[in-house]
Parts: sequence; structure tokens; C-alpha cells
Amino acid sequence: MARFTLPRDLYFGPDAMNELSCLKGYKKAIIVTGGSSMQKFGFLDKLKNILHEAGLETKLFEGVEPDPSVETVYRGAQAMREFEPDVIVAIGGGSPIDAAKAMWVFYEYPEKTFDDIKDPFTMPKLRQKAVFVAIPSTSGTATEVTAFSVITDYKTLIKYPLADFEITPDIAILDNSIPLTMPKSLTADTGMDALTHAIEAYVATLHSPISDALALKAIQMIYENIISSVEGNEEARGEMHMAQCMAGMAFSNALLGICHSLAHKTGAQFEIPHGRCNAILLPFVIEYNAKTVPERFADIARALGLPGATDRQLINSLVDAIKALNAKLGIKQSYQENGVSEEAFKKVADFIAENATADPCTGSNPRETDVAAMRKVLDCAYYGKDVEF
Repeated sequence: MARFTLPRDLYFGPDAMNELSCLKGYKKAIIVTGGSSMQKFGFLDKLKNILHEAGLETKLFEGVEPDPSVETVYRGAQAMREFEPDVIVAIGGGSPIDAAKAMWVFYEYPEKTFDDIKDPFTMPKLRQKAVFVAIPSTSGTATEVTAFSVITDYKTLIKYPLADFEITPDIAILDNSIPLTMPKSLTADTGMDALTHAIEAYVATLHSPISDALALKAIQMIYENIISSVEGNEEARGEMHMAQCMAGMAFSNALLGICHSLAHKTGAQFEIPHGRCNAILLPFVIEYNAKTVPERFADIARALGLPGATDRQLINSLVDAIKALNAKLGIKQSYQENGVSEEAFKKVADFIAENATADPCTGSNPRETDVAAMRKVLDCAYYGKDVEF
């Protein structure tokens, strides 16, 4: 038996935020955000007004940092316990939404610790006190429809991907007007994160006909729109916002692979944005995994109209196309080119490989992976060398 889980309601399109009038009957909403951009462009005030008109009292918890910390999660949970909301609304990039998901757990179960929930599918039953609404401002993480939340332990510099269907939001809002505010570099990084989600979902061990359909369509939409999106085309931004959501639906159920395992660990160590880490790693991980599932990557190449008469030729075309896409987006193709010194790399490479192997995403990678293999892939991504093993 397989399972496919999504939010109960997904509202999308221009001014989709207005649909939160559906929350009439609830009493209190806590709004979790990073703060500045949502306030600057008026989306925070708009959200408050909609909730107030629906009869809800609101409280703001802001200042969630990029790559939210365990400490921020605990502070947010405490604020929730003091306010006692029956609705949690997270608005902003992936960070405030991820943070709010974890806060939700500790709000409903204050006796729990982070160690209690960091292993996949170990969370208690939620919705005992509140429902969850997610409104993304970026087009990449798709956390608004997923069973995942990434929280950073800054004491160890390890990112932990929390995984459980319990933290899948109840309502997702894809309001096309919000991602129009993203700067170019963020649009590029989050777009490549979304492409990685879709590709890894298509080849992951738990893929299904449902996830395959969503992943392939998302790959096509992202490949066709990402450049125009970065250049500021409004229609392309809207297409990317929908495509990243579809990729999220796919990977939340099919799961991911070692591109994300390595991105989780290298991002914290090298202070490189998560999406950019995925963009760097993706061609090398495709080369590694293509030894096991060549036909799946060939499918992707065909869907994109790339040249090749054999699986091998199609895989080479796919790798070349992703590298060319990175170049057009201004993303350098190796960690070394992205400013990570060889000394710094060698100091933590074994640590990264060990922790990436233990990452929950590794279990659904199509090719079996151990620490030695993970280190080899990491070496290739650092120096920009082809994966030939």
C-alpha cells in the first residue's frame, strides 16, 4: 500500500490570500514570518486585515532567520502557548514556514524535545490545538504542501530535515503577487531548488504514477520558465510558483535523494544558500545515480526535448543542459568556484559525508550510498570533476 498526502485546500492565482475568509469561526491566529519583506510590500498588513475581517484576533511572531534555529523554534512555541491560537499562519520564504511547522509540534506537545522528533515519522498527532496555513513568498521550497521542515542546530552546524505527514499544512495559499517581489539571485536559487525537488522525486525509490506525473510536469514548467522568471517576467513568475508547488507535492510523497542530503550539510558548513547548493550538486548526483536508473533520467531528457538516441546520450544531454542553465543563471558549477577554500573543504569533508549519509533523504536515493561514495560525490562537486564511478 502507498500513501499520497496533500493539504486539504490549495488556493492559487492572483489575490489568492483573500480566500482566507474561509477561516471564519476560528478565534485566534498567530502569524509567523521573517518580517521585513512581507511588511515592506504590504502583504503582512493585507493578511492581518483579512483575518480581522474573518473575526480572528491576531498576534505576530517575526524575525525568523534564514535557516531557522532550534532556539527560534522553541521561542515561537512559547509565544504560541502564551497566546493559545487555534490557527497558525506562516508567511514568507521557506524558513518561517519550516520554523512554524516545528513550533506547531512543541506548542501542542510542550514536553517534547527536538531529539524526540528529528527522526523521520516520529511526530505525535497534531491538530489538537490548531490548524496550519502556509503562504510562501518564494518559489522553491514548496514547504506549503510538504511533510518536511528543515531546522538548523548551530551548535553542530547540521541541518535536520524533519519529516512527518503530520506537519503537512491544512491550507496552502499560492498568491501570484507575492513572489514578484523576489530579487533575481533568490529567484534563481529557489528555482533550482524546485528543479532538484522534481528531478529527485522522479527517480526516488518511493516514486509512484501520481508523483511521476507531477514531477515531470514540474520539470518541464521550471525548465521553460526559470530564465524568464529571473529576468522578472510576471507570467513566468506565476508559472514557477505553481511548478515549485507541484514539485513539492511530488517529493513530499516520493521523497528525495543524496543531492538534498549533501545540500543540507554543505549549506550550513559553507554558508551557501540551500538552492544554490542543490544547483551545484545536481549534475554530479545525476551522473552518480544514472548508473542505477538510467531510464528514469532518459525520461526526463525526452520530456525536455533534449537530443540523444540512447539512454547514455540522453543523460549526457540532461547533465549538460543543467550546467548550461546554471551558467545562464550566474551559478558557478563547483564549490571551489563558489569561494570555498580547499583548506576549509578538506577540514569538514569527512564530517559532511558522514552526516549526509545519515540524512533522511539518503534512504530514498535510487542508488545505494555509503560514506565513501558520498565523499567521492562531494569531491567531484567541490572540484567540478565528472562522476565516473
